[in-house]
Amino acid sequence: MTKYYKVAEHVFSLEMTDSCTLWGRLSQYDPFIVGKPGTEPLFGLRLDEGHYTPAENRSVMYDAPTEDGETVIRLFKEADGWSFDMSPDKSIEPRCHVLTSEDFSSAVLYLDNRRVSDAIFGINNAMMLLFAFRTAPLGTLELHASMVSNSGKAFLFLARSGTGKSTHSSLWLKHVPGTELMNDDNPIVRVWPDGRVIAYGSPWSGKTPCYRNVEAPAGAFVRIKRSPENRISRLNILQSYALMYSSCSGFKADRAMADGLHATLEAAVTNVPCYELECRPDEEAARVCSAEVLK
Repeated sequence: MTKYYKVAEHVFSLEMTDSCTLWGRLSQYDPFIVGKPGTEPLFGLRLDEGHYTPAENRSVMYDAPTEDGETVIRLFKEADGWSFDMSPDKSIEPRCHVLTSEDFSSAVLYLDNRRVSDAIFGINNAMMLLFAFRTAPLGTLELHASMVSNSGKAFLFLARSGTGKSTHSSLWLKHVPGTELMNDDNPIVRVWPDGRVIAYGSPWSGKTPCYRNVEAPAGAFVRIKRSPENRISRLNILQSYALMYSSCSGFKADRAMADGLHATLEAAVTNVPCYELECRPDEEAARVCSAEVLK
């Protein structure tokens, strides 16, 4: 069985056997289901129940250090494509492996065991990686951010894990009337040829189950920085670019992806204001932030 999904107007597919019990565990994708498209989807992921044996001559292309509890992704170059080894934590040996074509349009997921939690982890992370890689040249950013909507616009809060993105969203939800949560970990931002910068919900939302097929024009990007004082300041273009670059997913060592990300980031920060919010995790912080970005 193959199901098709659309996120930020990009269509992709997942293939598993009809009887696979994992279909019932993937309800987060249901809001994004579409019919079979008239053209080939951007990428397709297939779950293979066989065993994956890594090639002896594959070379490591990406293996960044991670903190405790952070997902580990190792990227390898194969003779005619790429492969990923994935683990939910650096203390756990990789149990999920993805073998992809050269252009990342076709991929196969292999699992070392039949544990449901490992399978869901593998599917979600494989889909996120493939989406980020395939859409990078297409005016699309997959961001590590928490996103709310208010007054018809989307506001994205960016920072390192554990710094307070979700907390600040929750403060808006509690203290800024008219606020709704759009996504709490991996929203999508797409810059269209006419200059519109639109933010979208996605099937990936971290620990918060917020899988909404929603969209809104991007109103602001805000970096959250812990401080004993609550104050907000507008970032210049270079500061804005650095903020967005550090928050987006993509294989930045690949020339085509890097060029695509650069063009998209430049357009995004040119058309949407970026701020730094130095703040405490309190009601005043939400009011200081909203008073500035909602003007």
